Parts: sequence; C-alpha cells; structure tokens
Amino acid sequence: MTSVSIEQVSPETLRKVIVAAAIGNFVEWFDFAVYGFLATTIAQQFFPSGDASAALLKTFAVFAVAFAFRPLGGIFFGMLGDRIGRKRTLAMTILLMAGATTLIGILPTYAAIGVMAPILLTLIRCAQGFSAGGEYAGACAYLMEHAPSDKRAWYGSFVPVSTFSAFAAAAVVAYALEASLSAESMGSWGWRLPFLIAAPLGLVGLYLRWKLDETPAFQAVKEEHAVAHSPLKDTLRNHGAAICCLGAFVSLTALSFYMFTTYFATYLQVAGGLSRATALLVSLIALLFAAAICPLAGLYSDRVGRRATVVTACVLLMVAVYPSFLMASSGGFAASIVGVMLLAIGAVLCGVVTAALLSETFPTRTRYTASAITYNMAYTLFGGTAPLVATWLISTTSSNMSPAFYLIAVALLALAGGLALPETSRISLHDVATPEKATAVVAAA
Repeated sequence: MTSVSIEQVSPETLRKVIVAAAIGNFVEWFDFAVYGFLATTIAQQFFPSGDASAALLKTFAVFAVAFAFRPLGGIFFGMLGDRIGRKRTLAMTILLMAGATTLIGILPTYAAIGVMAPILLTLIRCAQGFSAGGEYAGACAYLMEHAPSDKRAWYGSFVPVSTFSAFAAAAVVAYALEASLSAESMGSWGWRLPFLIAAPLGLVGLYLRWKLDETPAFQAVKEEHAVAHSPLKDTLRNHGAAICCLGAFVSLTALSFYMFTTYFATYLQVAGGLSRATALLVSLIALLFAAAICPLAGLYSDRVGRRATVVTACVLLMVAVYPSFLMASSGGFAASIVGVMLLAIGAVLCGVVTAALLSETFPTRTRYTASAITYNMAYTLFGGTAPLVATWLISTTSSNMSPAFYLIAVALLALAGGLALPETSRISLHDVATPEKATAVVAAA
C-alpha cells in the first residue's frame, strides 16, 4: 500500500489542477483555431496566387503538416513525462507552444521575404505540432490522476471545455478583427494580433503549472520504484492492441472535432455563401454551446460508462452529420446554427469520453507515452487532414455533402474500435496494466 492516494486530493487542489491543466490546453488550441479561422487571410499573405482555392489548399496543407510532428512530440514528451513526471513535462510543452505561436505573430509575409515566408511558417507550425504532441494527453493524465474514480469523466470534461473555449475565444478575436478593421488593415497587421496573445497566456500557464505538485499516481509509482526505464519499449510491447482499438475511436474524435470547429467556418462561407464575419459568428455560438455541455457529457459518461458513451457518440454523429451539413449549406443563419450544433453534440461526447479513456486504458508507468502516441497518431491521420480532405472531396466530387459521408465511414470504424475496449469507468488508475486486467478488475467490482 502506498502512502499517496488519489482519493485524498482536496477539492481546492482539484480546482487548481483543473486551471493548470486547462490553461496550457487553451493556449495550444487557441493557436490552431486562429489559424483555421483566418485561413483565407493567411493564404493571401503567405501563398499569393491567382487561384484562391489553390492558395487555401496550401494553407490547410501547412495546417496538416504541423500534425505530422505531433506523434514525434507525443513520443518525446510522453517518454519524458513517464520518466521525470507530468508537472515538469507540461511546463516545457506550454513554454515551447507559446513561444512558437508568438513567432508567427512577427513573421514576415511573402511580400517581404518571398518564398522564405511560407517555409518559415511551415517550420514554426512544425515546432507547434511537436510541442502540442505532449500537451493534450499529458493534461488529461495530470487531471485524471488527481480525480476520484467515480467522477473522472466529469473532472476530465474541463479539458475539452478549455479546448472549445479556446476556439470560442479565437472566433471572438477573429470576428472582432473582421468587423472593426478594413481588409487592408487586416491583411497588413490585424491578423498578427491573435498570435501575439499567446505570449502572456503562456507565461501565466507556466507559472500555474510550476506551482503545483506532481500527481498522486506518479508519486506512488516513484515510491514503488516502478518508474518505466523504457516507456516507449514497454508501450509498444504491452499495449499495441489497446492503442489500435482506442486509436480507431479517437479518429472519430479528431475528425468530428475539426469538422465542427476549424473547417465549418470555411464550409459556411464556401458552401453556404455566408460572409466571413457571419460564419465566424455561427461558429462562436456553436462553440459556446459545446463548452457548456461538456460537463453534462462528463456526468453522462460517469453514469452510463465508457462503452455506452462510445456507442451514443458514434450513433449520434452518423445520424446527425448529413442534416448538419445540409442545413449548414443552406445559407440561412438560423439553419446554419442548428446544423453546427447537431454536429457539436456528438463531437463533445467523443471528446469527453476520449479524455477519460486516454488515461484509463493504460497503466501509470507508461500512461503518458501510450496515450500521447494513441491520441496524436489519430489526430495526425484524421484531425490535421480534416480541412484538407473535406476541401478536396468537395472539389473532386462537386458535392458539398461529401465530407458528411466521409465522417460516417470513420464513425463506423470508431464504433468497432471503441466496442473492442473494456469498460474502465470505475477502475483505479493505479491498477490498470492491460485491457485484459482492466476487464478482470471491472468484472470483480
């Protein structure tokens, strides 16, 4: 028996943990959201072309390239987090993320330095992707390892809350800039402002994270002298099947998230004919709605279990995605809001249950590494490519509804992967070693 217990964490400490975990996640996703919302403006500054569609595709391609570095960052920071602890590793990720984001805000454009502008933009985005690879899974592990076992999804839901709030904040900033600045001012300096916000936010997040203690679960592993010497080797040898099954489900989390957040603002303009400002306003309303229902999704998952939540999320997305895209392409303001909200419900359920499953599926000694690999591989393959694939599908098929069928296909894959996982909603994070052991724990409970 160890001297550290998750159950002994006080409510005051849990509140501090939520804030510390959420603020770094906020900085990470604020940047990615701003890049997506300002994609058309960024395309003009870094990829000038006579073909607006080609410039937009290049901009989204850079968005996708950054995700290629997320698995590398996940492996690096995951191994670090399993060896030196969650706290110090998360301090590093937020520092690197905030610094890289700030650099985008001062980056010269194509008009100033020519082809070096898109090259530097790509390199900085890769640095962001590398740091982001260690952020989300680490933040989830940090929070889950403090939370009581019967409320993990509810506490964990505040990580997705910070994600959707970051997108909402980015939409507010982008909308305010679009509404208050001329096209000339927006192109010359206005687009830079959102990226520069990352510097002070990053410093605040670094301070908050550094002030907190290491998680009880990791402290217990250290006391037991059970810290993994080769977390990557242990992960690949013992958890390959779990990574594949959970990764299949997280693929839907990634795709639905980016369809709903980053891509939909562009879709409302291209397919629905809405102005950029109106499309951002629709996205803002839907994002605030998503942030508000995250805790409800957490309560639902804690009550019915993870497997039931997986089924609910997959079925909801398969049923809702077609009418969602249909209403979003109608050109009507009210119809667009309802359409985006329909997609948001399934995306929120996916995001909340994923936050819990990332920590519950793997043991403490390799949790950071295994969850980071799973999360980032899925987000690289299905999240970072979502805007690019959706734009390509519409261009190739000449159908504005083609992205909806793509999401349905991925939802079927996610359902199969999710149902292959054991129920983990009541297990102790100290006891999880493999999915098979998790099944035995649940059966004995």
